[in-house]
Amino acid sequence: MSHAFDIDGQISRRGFLGGAAAVAAGAYAATTGATPADAKPAPARPRPDSTINGVRLGINAPYSFRGLFPSAEETLQAMVELGLSWVELRGPAIEGYAGAPAELLATNGSAEVRRERAIELRRWRLAQSMDKYRELRRVYEDAGVYIQLVKFPDLTADMDDDEAAYIFDVAKALGAEAITTEPPVSHAKRLGEIATWHRVMIGYHGHAGGTREQFGQDGAWEQTFFYSAFNGANVDIGHYIAGNNQSPEPFIREYAHRITNLHIKDRMMNMGPNVPWGQGDTPVAQILRMMRDEGYRFQATIEMEHPIPEGSSVMEELAKCIAFAREALNA
Repeated sequence: MSHAFDIDGQISRRGFLGGAAAVAAGAYAATTGATPADAKPAPARPRPDSTINGVRLGINAPYSFRGLFPSAEETLQAMVELGLSWVELRGPAIEGYAGAPAELLATNGSAEVRRERAIELRRWRLAQSMDKYRELRRVYEDAGVYIQLVKFPDLTADMDDDEAAYIFDVAKALGAEAITTEPPVSHAKRLGEIATWHRVMIGYHGHAGGTREQFGQDGAWEQTFFYSAFNGANVDIGHYIAGNNQSPEPFIREYAHRITNLHIKDRMMNMGPNVPWGQGDTPVAQILRMMRDEGYRFQATIEMEHPIPEGSSVMEELAKCIAFAREALNA
């Protein structure tokens, strides 16, 4: 890989943060015409390009980095290291870049603590302009990475119109095509109405499970599609096969016009575990080739959830996923 790795193949945080600073400094100079006094010249490296035979291979981040690189800047550098040019970027990293206090972005604590935190976060959100989000888009795009999707799990029917409007405005400022989220099906009618007003798709994430309140089961997505033309599906192909014991390929073909992205992972049937790509029951290679052959433009989003094998690392496993995808798409 690059100088940011130490002799054991693990990424060095000091080297990594230096690389992140270099990427950010280079993007800053490109967008503002100035260079921070303490910035060092970024080493020359190829721009990332993970559009493989027409398929946009991206990553759900920072989630897939397993807590190693939580900030938007660190996420960007990790993507550049891996050669990934598409991302489903999650809300805490986005809002952290804009200056949201870390305590407001935390998800732990009692129900009362979380409720109070949500009130304060709403107050912070409604006081923001979109300038920092437009800046973040420029920083990413100057480095060769495109924020095709943003993920805000807290986008629910309980959110008032003003706060929901803020999230849609953030998505548009970042150049995103859709917002992904994970509310129950019962929230989809009102959220669909809001999405219609803003004309931005919502991709509802499917989990493996057995109730109608979980997407991917018993026609739940179809019901959601009925509510609004801007309600879509974020299909997790690993969860789909684990919960339904059948390939998601027929569903993807039928509803390709409603799909915002696929989460790519490999799981076993019958609610089995996540495993390294190619070792489970999920037809990962076949689905990637279907995306290529059908010309689908939605993102194939790596969501790495399998355990890290002994002797390997998060970045090595992600590199293996990317190599697997490239081999499948070049076959």
